[in-house]
Amino acid sequence: MHEWIADNLRATAGTYQTCICAVPFLARKQGHVTVTCDPKNLEHILRTRFDNYPKGPTWQAVFHDLLGEGIFNSDGSTWLFQRKTAALEFTTKTLRQAMSRWVNTAIKLRFCPILEQSVVTGEAVDLQDLLLRLTFDNICGLAFGKDPHTLAPGLPENAFASAFDRATEASLQRFILPEVMWKLKKWLGLGMEVGLTRSLINIDHYMSSVIHARKEELNNNNPPHDSHDDLLSRFMKKKESYSDKFLSHVALNFILAGRDTSSVALTWFFWLLIQNPRVEDNIVREICAVLLSTRGDDPSAWLDEPLQSGELEPLVYLKAALSESLRLYPSVPQDSKHVISDDVLPDGTFVPAGSSITYSIYSAGRMRSTWGDDCMEFKPERWLSSDGKRFVMQDSYRFVSFNAGPRICLGKDLAYLQMKSVAASVLMRHRLTLVPGHKVEQKMSLTLFMKYGLKVDVHKRDLTAIIPSVKQQTHYSAMDEECVV
Repeated sequence: MHEWIADNLRATAGTYQTCICAVPFLARKQGHVTVTCDPKNLEHILRTRFDNYPKGPTWQAVFHDLLGEGIFNSDGSTWLFQRKTAALEFTTKTLRQAMSRWVNTAIKLRFCPILEQSVVTGEAVDLQDLLLRLTFDNICGLAFGKDPHTLAPGLPENAFASAFDRATEASLQRFILPEVMWKLKKWLGLGMEVGLTRSLINIDHYMSSVIHARKEELNNNNPPHDSHDDLLSRFMKKKESYSDKFLSHVALNFILAGRDTSSVALTWFFWLLIQNPRVEDNIVREICAVLLSTRGDDPSAWLDEPLQSGELEPLVYLKAALSESLRLYPSVPQDSKHVISDDVLPDGTFVPAGSSITYSIYSAGRMRSTWGDDCMEFKPERWLSSDGKRFVMQDSYRFVSFNAGPRICLGKDLAYLQMKSVAASVLMRHRLTLVPGHKVEQKMSLTLFMKYGLKVDVHKRDLTAIIPSVKQQTHYSAMDEECVV
């Protein structure tokens, strides 16, 4: 579907309109959809006329049972209050440290041992599933300070994770049906609405127990307040008094926003590296160059611990490769907005009140008019300065993978931190190859999952052959800098 939309947008200079309802009156409102990926239009929708393009009633109705009026599912003053509160927390150093701690623990004690076991046994792994479990454990730890252990040995089923998955899938099914249909099914207790109701009961029970336990800990100062650096505890420590329901929705919104997106981004990233060994080699050499300066020239010492924050920061080529992967395969391939008042987009397209606008993030990264004739190539160099030493972020209305405007992703820097840490840990230890005959295909969902997962064989990486050339390259680079000085 996303390729079909991209083809349509290429043929219509970046914007077209369609109708999904043939009833004359409804055709101009609920059935009328404007589809665009034009950067000027995106800036108009996401920033200039932000107030005219909210999430809207359809989106909110679909997700209300699961997410309530949380930040991911709200508009207006409700959204703004949560946004400002969360923004203050996301800028704190302690939250970044908390993310590093959760990620590094999961990598060292769970993720890497599973991959190493795969090398020993020769059995393939579904990398998409492993990454989904990894990011779920991380975001739960960051959101409410509790580790669900879905990446534990044996990959056990977790009641909360399973209930959350079923609730998300059932909520997405509502998009397919007219609102009156799924509400009728909910009232009659039919189809996936039954599963959604049961899942929501399980989620509510789990979150209630977490919130109750956390309140007791904070009231009794046991363990000390300082040990609670998760978002839930941070909201609880505010002077305002929040209801348990609100706190639950705060945590669930951040789990939905931070779990699937990072895991899907990493899945497509590793698949692209398998197709592009030149890029993989460049990333491995960059990591080796950093570790030579921080951990010495014994490669066995490099693998004792995951990379630390100070070692991840200089990995500009890795960040460029991750950004290039997100350009071609954005975790959220499209989003939609509701139109409050009649408006005219910068390209001259009239959009009527009551209609909707879909902006294709997938298409935005694949337009020649925006990215040039090589737009379909996986080329990390387009994100680097001319000397290749600095990462250069593209305009947020050309690169919309983290959204843009007032609703730009709060966790963008944390997402890069997590993705760089996972990618570096894998690439320093292993080389991945696609299982012969495995089919890589997009799944139709809110997030750009691979329909059949990503089945890979895991091989041990030998760094000894790389180190001499990296040392030589580092030596010449240092000499060049001295000459410049």
